[in-house]
Amino acid sequence: MVTAIYHGELTHVRHAAPARAFRHRIYLWLVDLDRLPRLPWWLRPLAGFDARDHLGNPRRTIRANLEDWLAARGVDLAGGRVLMLAHARVLGYVFNPLSVFWCHRPDGSLACVVAEVHNTHGRRHRYLLRPDDAGRASAAKDFPVSPFLPMDGEYAMRLPEPDERLSLSIALRGPGGTPLVATLRGTRTPATRATLLLAVLHRPLVTLLTSALIRRHGIALWLRRAPRTPPAFDPEETR
Repeated sequence: MVTAIYHGELTHVRHAAPARAFRHRIYLWLVDLDRLPRLPWWLRPLAGFDARDHLGNPRRTIRANLEDWLAARGVDLAGGRVLMLAHARVLGYVFNPLSVFWCHRPDGSLACVVAEVHNTHGRRHRYLLRPDDAGRASAAKDFPVSPFLPMDGEYAMRLPEPDERLSLSIALRGPGGTPLVATLRGTRTPATRATLLLAVLHRPLVTLLTSALIRRHGIALWLRRAPRTPPAFDPEETR
């Protein structure tokens, strides 16, 4: 089975002044978009996957919206498998700073990777990536994720498809250096009823906590008078 839960640690290190870092223990799901988990009714409030939590038409499926977005950029998966790494809804709430989609061709080879970024203003944006064999790719930053980071710069990403281990990293690089480095490390467990219940018990309301910690981080930077960049949004970005 492809479906799995990864228990891991998210680390953010801000190198720009004022320097700051935090670590956060989380769990994430890896799911096949054609075979989303079917949970018994009593577990559904603890793990849900919904198109309204991702970019596109909330009345369509996550996969259909992603395929439309890819088709507009000249990518046709021809029915190949798509794996998504993301938080699930917990008690009706979810916040995904980053969702990653590994998009495959019918023969199983990797066609592309899509990194979907969400910010605390409810906006979303996708980056189409063509990683090398080590999962390395880059993209110009063109979406605001924090008012305390510059808009100019380039993301250097390492997004290899997870196996028994999850190991992702994103560094924002600009003319003045590398203001931010984020890493995610985790270990795979089968997605069973028992492992889901243990994950929820160990990390209750994980998506709400993730959102709260990001906001707390922003407040700390504001109190320390970190330079701010006014947000600017593309009209094509949707809530």
